[in-house]
Amino acid sequence: MTKDHHNRKRNTDGIHDDPQNLQKEQPLDAALVSVVIPCYNQAHFLGEAIESVLAQSYPNFEVVVVDDGSMDNTSEVASRYPEVRYVRQDNQGLSAARNKGVSQSKGSYLVFLDADDRLLPQALEVGVRCLEAHPECAFASGKYRNIAADGSSLSTPEQPYIEKDHYMEILRCRYCTAVVTLIHRRAMFEAAGGFDTSWSHCEDTDLALRITRMFPVYYHGEVVAEVRLHGSSWSHNSAPMLRASVNVLRSQSKHVRGDKRLEEALRKGVRVHQDYYGGQLAYEARVHLRKREWKQAMRDMLMLLRYYPRVVVRAWQKLRSLVYSRQ
Repeated sequence: MTKDHHNRKRNTDGIHDDPQNLQKEQPLDAALVSVVIPCYNQAHFLGEAIESVLAQSYPNFEVVVVDDGSMDNTSEVASRYPEVRYVRQDNQGLSAARNKGVSQSKGSYLVFLDADDRLLPQALEVGVRCLEAHPECAFASGKYRNIAADGSSLSTPEQPYIEKDHYMEILRCRYCTAVVTLIHRRAMFEAAGGFDTSWSHCEDTDLALRITRMFPVYYHGEVVAEVRLHGSSWSHNSAPMLRASVNVLRSQSKHVRGDKRLEEALRKGVRVHQDYYGGQLAYEARVHLRKREWKQAMRDMLMLLRYYPRVVVRAWQKLRSLVYSRQ
C-alpha cells in the first residue's frame, strides 16, 4: 500500500480539525515525536501500523520498531521502510519492549503503537497541539475505535469525556487508558518510571495511574486510533486480564486510604473489571465443564474464587436452589 493510497483510504475518518478550540492555524512546534511499535509475531499487521505513522499530518516524527524476539518475518517487514529504526531483543514482554524503544528514541514526545493497531492521520498533530497548549500536562489523551482483524469497523464502548479528577476516573474505569490513545511528554514519562515490567497485562493502566497521581493530564476526547480485536488480542485472555486488572487497581490501596471518594472509586473499578473479565471467565469455565475438560475448568474456578468470589457464591447458591427444588 502506498502512502498516497493510505491517505485516500483513511483521511475522511476520525479526528476533527479543531479539537477543543485549538486553532488549526497555530504553527506546530518542531518537537520530535517518537512512535514506538513493539512487535511479537505480528508481522502480518506491522505494515499497516507503520504506514499509519508515515501518513501522519504532523511531519516531525521517528518510528522505532522493537522486535521482541519474534519468530515470524517481523524484521523483513520493518526493513521495507527506510524511515524505520529496527531494534531486536530476546522476548521480554510488552513493557520491556516499549521501554527499549524509548531508550532507542530521541523525541521529546512519545507515542506507543501496538503492531496490530493503527493511528488515525492527525493523531500526532492533535497530541502535539494539546501538549504545547498545556505545558504542565504529562500526557494528552483521546479516544479509539475498534476494528476487526480485516480492518472493518466494530462496535466500540462508550468513552466519556473527562475534564478533571483523572486519577479518580481511572480508578473508576471511566477514563480510557489504552496506551495508543496517549501522547506522553518524555520528561514526565521518565519521571514516573516508564512501564513496570512486573506487569504482563494492564501495564498501561498502571502507568496512567502513576502519572495521574504525580502530574496533571489533558483529555481532548478526539478519536486518534483504531484498536484491532482478534483472536490473539490480549484483551481476550480473560483469566490473566482478570488477575492483572484487579491487582493493578488493588495496588493503589495505599495511595487512596483515608480518602473516601478515592476508596469508593477503587471499589467500583474493581467491580467493573470483575464483572467484565470475571464474567468472561465464568462463561469459559461453564464451557470447559460441559466438555468435561476438568483440569481447565478447575483452573478457571480457582481463578474466579480468588479474584471474583461472588460469582462463585452465586453459582453455588443457584445450584443449591436447583437441587432443593427437585427434592
